[in-house]
Amino acid sequence: MNGLIILIPCAIGLGALALLGFFWTLRSGQYDDLEGDSQRVLLNDDPPDQD
Repeated sequence: MNGLIILIPCAIGLGALALLGFFWTLRSGQYDDLEGDSQRVLLNDDPPDQD
């Protein structure tokens, strides 16, 4: 039972940190252009090696 006194605040603190991190990524624009990022993965911009 004494372990719950430590574990519950730790779990709430970690959840709050994760939520703050998520809001920080939203505010910094990480999720603005999802379609462009998914299309850039498929493009090959490197020319083939000419040996």
